[in-house]
Amino acid sequence: MGYAQLVIGPAGSGKSTYCSSLHQHCEATGRAIHIVNLDPAAENFDYPVAMDIRELISLDDVMEELGLGPNGGLLYCMEHLEENLDEWLSEELENYMEDDYLVFDCPGQIELFSHVPVLKNFVEHLQRKNFNVCAVYLLDSQFITDVTKDIEDYLNPEPQTLLAELNQRMGPQFQKLNKALIELYSMVSFVPLDLRKESSIQYVLSQIDNCIQFGEDADVKIKDFDEDEDQD
Repeated sequence: MGYAQLVIGPAGSGKSTYCSSLHQHCEATGRAIHIVNLDPAAENFDYPVAMDIRELISLDDVMEELGLGPNGGLLYCMEHLEENLDEWLSEELENYMEDDYLVFDCPGQIELFSHVPVLKNFVEHLQRKNFNVCAVYLLDSQFITDVTKDIEDYLNPEPQTLLAELNQRMGPQFQKLNKALIELYSMVSFVPLDLRKESSIQYVLSQIDNCIQFGEDADVKIKDFDEDEDQD
């Protein structure tokens, strides 16, 4: 069983910074993780890159050869990745053991989630390769650090209260949509992260580990005692 995080979120939300901090934390605690770059436009990294999509395709090459803009070029790159999941990705995954922990640093363009099923198919491919996968969505907390907003309302939402607020603010024609959104909202969890604090990184990592059941199938380590000690 392998384990994977897909680090997603808007451009500039801190995905690469999170990956770098996570790698530093795990290195300091003696834990092995492997960071994978899935952004064909990335250039500089603050972490060792275990796998790099740019070895398959890069945005600069696509823009130059096909005359596409950044967004169109990125879509082309990711669709090319999708077409090569059974070859490039499967071949790369063979370099890792069954219990390895991979963290995928993903591009932030919303079109990859709203227009094409690339990342959905990517996750399904990992699952077929016996990986437990968790999506880690990073959102800049600036909008909830305003003193007029209560952070607890976002971290520990009460679904029925949120549904009532939505129905009050929106027309009756949106009530069915509101209910569907709240049902989805209640399936996720929100955890604050302060990268300046090791305890905060550890807490977030423990939440993710619990979500993907990391380590639950590991063999229990039993200490061997000398016969004399056992008799004492």
